[in-house]
Amino acid sequence: MYLPKGYDVNPKNTNEFINISSLIEDKNDRIIEDIVSADDSVYLLTSNQNAYGIGSNQYCKFDSETLKKTQKPILMMKNVSKIFSGNASKYVFVLNSNQELFGCGYNYYGQLGLGESRKTTKIQKLTKIQNIPKGKIIDIQSGGDHSIMLIENENENLKRKLYSCGFININGLDKDKNTYEFTEIKSSLFENDNILEFSVGNNHTLILTSKGKFIVFGGNSWAQLGTGDTNEQSIPIQIELPKLRFNENIFNYHISCGFNKSFIYYSPPSFSNLEEDLIKLFRRKEFCDISFKTKNGEIIKAHKLILKYRLNQNQNEFEKLQEIISKKSIKESNQIFEMIYSNNSKINPKLYSEIKEIINFK
Repeated sequence: MYLPKGYDVNPKNTNEFINISSLIEDKNDRIIEDIVSADDSVYLLTSNQNAYGIGSNQYCKFDSETLKKTQKPILMMKNVSKIFSGNASKYVFVLNSNQELFGCGYNYYGQLGLGESRKTTKIQKLTKIQNIPKGKIIDIQSGGDHSIMLIENENENLKRKLYSCGFININGLDKDKNTYEFTEIKSSLFENDNILEFSVGNNHTLILTSKGKFIVFGGNSWAQLGTGDTNEQSIPIQIELPKLRFNENIFNYHISCGFNKSFIYYSPPSFSNLEEDLIKLFRRKEFCDISFKTKNGEIIKAHKLILKYRLNQNQNEFEKLQEIISKKSIKESNQIFEMIYSNNSKINPKLYSEIKEIINFK
């Protein structure tokens, strides 16, 4: 794994990449499975499930050193399954293989969720977080002063819920003070609805639900909530998703927060295995050299034979295919391909039912 030679890694040179993993003292522990960036630190998870820290050593001490920063990865904890932090965060969460959660770092607003008894600016060593909501921790995302946790519980009707802690007005809890423990974000907007994904910026949060709701809350000084103004939203509110030219499906939307920015992007649906097989066949040279007569019935008939050949790897079927279609230019073949697969993402609805029947074709 390579990172730029930044100030906290190597102050002598800031314009080259260096191999960070090679700086891990244990040569058997240099395969990096995940990397998590924080405000002024970087955390590494190795294939041996060990967590390392490098960079600022001021808020979350990687070890007992008194240095403000360390220029080599320091082992923080063993038997780690996940590391969570955020680009605006001076704190980190570490989940071990027993689903126990630990945290350390900046905690002035209670954003580590350690509870009222741990009100302090800094938690310098990884400390176990008590009173975690029941269920499986799917994700934790950290802002500058608040944290959001996604919990999945198979025993509840609403399987996925969000929990928050940290600074008042940006934690989405509508409290009159900072919240020092992870507390469920309750809103009528979440009734009978599950969380698909969420993203946390410096002081704002974006959420997508399974019923197509786009929910936002938090700081808005830079218009990062997309509400059309710069008014702060202390509780979750719903805004409209942008209209796209596709047949939108909420499962194909994705969200991402920058420090004081927000992004929504739409990813066209992936092909099913059946559709992928057909596309691969069309792209293979032997099929590109063959194009179809323009009559729709013969196109469908060719599709059936192509799929039957693909599923059975039957050379006789391929020969029959050649008999019913005539050789023409690759360009014409590709034109028909585009006709059948409209928008480069979905099979034309008129032919989709026909193609589904191909599996049972005899």
